[in-house]
Amino acid sequence: MSLVNFSGVNVAEFTITGFDHLPYQNLLGCLVLLAYSLVLLLNGANILVIVTDQRLHRPMYLLICNLALVDIMFSTSAATTMISILLAKDKTVSYYTCISRLYIFHLGDLGECYALFLMAMDRIVAISSPLRYSTILTVPRICGLIAIPWIISISIMARFTADVASLPYCQPVIRYVFCEYPAMVRAACVDPEPYFLFPAILALISFAGLFPLILLSYIKIVYTVLRLRNSKGRAQSFNTVLSHFITVTTYYSPKLVSVLLTRIGVKLNLTERNAVQIVTVLVPPVINPMVYSQNKEIRTRLVQILTGNKVAAVQ
Repeated sequence: MSLVNFSGVNVAEFTITGFDHLPYQNLLGCLVLLAYSLVLLLNGANILVIVTDQRLHRPMYLLICNLALVDIMFSTSAATTMISILLAKDKTVSYYTCISRLYIFHLGDLGECYALFLMAMDRIVAISSPLRYSTILTVPRICGLIAIPWIISISIMARFTADVASLPYCQPVIRYVFCEYPAMVRAACVDPEPYFLFPAILALISFAGLFPLILLSYIKIVYTVLRLRNSKGRAQSFNTVLSHFITVTTYYSPKLVSVLLTRIGVKLNLTERNAVQIVTVLVPPVINPMVYSQNKEIRTRLVQILTGNKVAAVQ
């Protein structure tokens, strides 16, 4: 890969200027650092709990563990850049670091979408066919279902990264707040529009395509739950559905807001777009582990680890 473009400029690093016009940068940096610390702590705790307890090596918990891993990767790719700019006052990112963070960011974004879809499918099987759940979703089968989206996402993001790496850069300045595909394409001295065709198709398939399926699955789950005669079972099922629906809502809401505003003719300025991106990369990874740590088995195991006491297995 060559760093020399047709204008003869050697791009060794990028300068990120998305925060330049904002006041209270130290305060914002502290908030980003706090949110990122919570992401690492909460998601790391969920992963530790699930990995260290054989009883939790079951489909639903493996999916929670997968989501926690995606959340850490997704937020790390963006938060580390923002913390460096806001608190360390270092606005430069090396070329290869920026490319790698772009790759990890979009890999995590796509991985989150697939992870939420798999969790919705897991719940629809658990609630619609509880007696057959253990035979339909075995551990090897769920591991395969987790691996396939990872392989697909890794391959797709390799194409994205290759496209960005081939672009010529006249001025190595990124006007956004971290390294991502749209920011780097717009930083290049080319017409950006042709480079957004493939991402638009991917978004249509992966995001707009999977979201209605996730939504329909939860409608089906709610319909099934309402037909349950056992009030206690109905309440437990609703709690499960609610927790999953919260994670879906926090992930898709910023994306839907951006799309809907664009459709009605409201164009987000640079500051507003950056704000949406910050919310997108930090809020879901904080909310998700909070939601799933309320699970009784995860909570019991976490108490056992923190206190060193041998807690009896939760039936």
